[in-house]
Parts: sequence; structure tokens; C-alpha cells
Amino acid sequence: MKKTLLIALLSLATIVSAQEFQCTVTINSDKIEGSNKQVYQTLKTSIEEYINQNKWTNLQFMEHEKIDCQMLIIVNAVEDNQYTCEMTLQSRRPVWGSSYTTPLINFQDRNFNFTYQEYDQIVYQQNQFTTNLTAMLAYYCYLMLGYDMDTFQRLGGTPFYQVCEEIVNACQSASMSNLEQKGWLAFDSNRNRYALINNLIDEVFKPLRQYIYTYHRLGLDIMSDNVNNGRAAIAEGMDVLKEANRARPATYVVSTFLDAKAEEIVSIFQQGTSDEKKKVYDLLMSIDPTRQNTYDKINQ
Repeated sequence: MKKTLLIALLSLATIVSAQEFQCTVTINSDKIEGSNKQVYQTLKTSIEEYINQNKWTNLQFMEHEKIDCQMLIIVNAVEDNQYTCEMTLQSRRPVWGSSYTTPLINFQDRNFNFTYQEYDQIVYQQNQFTTNLTAMLAYYCYLMLGYDMDTFQRLGGTPFYQVCEEIVNACQSASMSNLEQKGWLAFDSNRNRYALINNLIDEVFKPLRQYIYTYHRLGLDIMSDNVNNGRAAIAEGMDVLKEANRARPATYVVSTFLDAKAEEIVSIFQQGTSDEKKKVYDLLMSIDPTRQNTYDKINQ
């Protein structure tokens, strides 16, 4: 699971081997009646090939190191080849010395809107806007790479987040419909594509990103050798969540972390010491009280 980050690591050359993703796409078109259902199968295949067959970096990924991800696209409306959708994305990475895979991303994009005709090619060109669909997919590929790399090297995801920022900037200035613009705009929402990448490259949240490394490499990855030490490392560093939330209340990057990790954290600390349970429970409740029913399980 060793991945060495090289300075010049971003290359969009098409594939021959060692691609980075193993992505499964599901498209739910149940809300759309009387339409050509074959178009959704064609779209699913095109998106999977785009994600899985492109070479997104110059790093070499072994088969077991590929980023496992699932994308669920729910089609809410289609009119004149304009698709109004929402998308849920999940990604995971393996934990050292075990068969367990840990969730890194679990969030929903409620404005996954794009223009598409059956058999349209999905081709991304760096530094050049082609279509909103290709831009969104490229954004999420680099976002997943950033999250994954942050778990293996402190701030290792930075080059990938910088590409996400470039995509956001390109989309903000591109000519597209009002429907497609949603998600890219700075003041459209505090929980959109712009807001998330803006958080991830913000100096204020560097400690949180460094904690992501601690959580995975110094916490989860050593648990096969020493569960207590791994759990202690996770508990000790968790104060950064509270500090990040205090710096920017209800910030997207903190809620995104907990969307992915809440159930896992509960599972880890159900076996913790009484001091660990109290610290973690009190901290989580102070920043994320809406999930009390989940966090109550720590003390059960």
C-alpha cells in the first residue's frame, strides 16, 4: 500500500495499465416514464469506462490499491437532453493487514446536472472545458485521489485538490445553462463542489487534513498489530475536528468527514476505555448533535 507521490504526478494520458479506480456506476431512472431506457445503460457504461480506463496520474497502482468507489445517479427529470440529477458518491480504501475497507467519501451532490445525448463521447481535457458531465466526473476523480493520498502521506492530496480547483475555476467561466452552473458557484451554497474544494485547500483546515493521515496510517493501519495504540492515536487527534468547526462553524469539510466516518468511529470506540469513550462522545456531540442516535451507541 505504499504510494510515492512524485512532483510531476498529474498526467491525463490514456491507459494501458495500472489505472487508479474500480468504480461501479448505477443509474436510477425510475422517475422518468416512457423514455428510451437504453440511453441510461449507455450512459452508465460510458461513465464507468471514463473513470476506470483513463490514467489519471503517473503513479503505479497495484490491483489491490485501486480506489474502490460507487456512484449512484438518480435522474429526476429529462428535457431536451438536459438531465436534472442527484448523485451519491462513496469511496473506500483498504486497511493494512486486514480485509476491511474504510470509507473515505460518502456524500451527495444534489445538482449533478448535465446535457447528454446517447453515444456522446465523455472525454476530459485538462485546462479546457468540454462538457459539464466530463468536468464533474473529472472533479470527483481528482477529489477521490486527493482524499486517498491524504491518508498515505501528510497533505499528500494537495496536487489533486489543486486540479479540482482548476476545474471549478474553468466551470465558473464556461458557457453553460443555469441548471448546469449549480454546484460550481461560490455563493450558490455552502455545501457544493466549490465549497468543498475551497475548504480542502484552505490553510485553516490543514490540521484536519493532517489528522486524516493520523487517523488512517497511525490509527487504522496499525490496529492489526495493536488495537489499543491505533484507537488511542485516533482519539488523541480528534480535537482538530472541534478546532476546525470552531474556526468555521458548520463547515462542509467537517460534516463530509463525519458523513463518511461516523459509524466507523462508533464501532472503534465501543471497545474503547471509559476516558476515550467520554472524550470522543462529548466532542462529537458538540460539533454534530444531529447524529446523537448514532453516537449514543458508543456508550451502549
